[in-house]
Amino acid sequence: MSSKPVTTCPACGTRNRVPASASGTPRCASCRAPLPWLVAAGEENFDSAVKATVPVLVDLWAPWCAPCRTIGPLLEQAARENAGRLKVVKVNVDNAPRLSRRFNVQGIPTMLMFQGGREVSRQVGALPKVKLQAWIGSHLL
Repeated sequence: MSSKPVTTCPACGTRNRVPASASGTPRCASCRAPLPWLVAAGEENFDSAVKATVPVLVDLWAPWCAPCRTIGPLLEQAARENAGRLKVVKVNVDNAPRLSRRFNVQGIPTMLMFQGGREVSRQVGALPKVKLQAWIGSHLL
């Protein structure tokens, strides 16, 4: 999880490395367009991953969870559509049991919205696309 994921710029197609945490929001090295900010985090880097200047949606999921696999592409789409305005952090609960306990996760998927490094909202279970978009939109700056 320490390696930076590579994201293709939707504007020009340049491949960029995107850090899990940064002081601003990621931009394309070539055209400077905002990049989708979708990263994986674990127990070792969670606190730094949720500190951002934009709202952070944390997806607590597991690979064996069918609803998690259903909502995953919708969250990736939300990260693309809200580039520069939203960060999505994916946490595999099987690899981060202390985070599950810390946030009292009773079911997955659980989505937490953070602003200023603090949880401000929570959704448990897979939401239909329209409701998920509305929930995310209500937290965007």
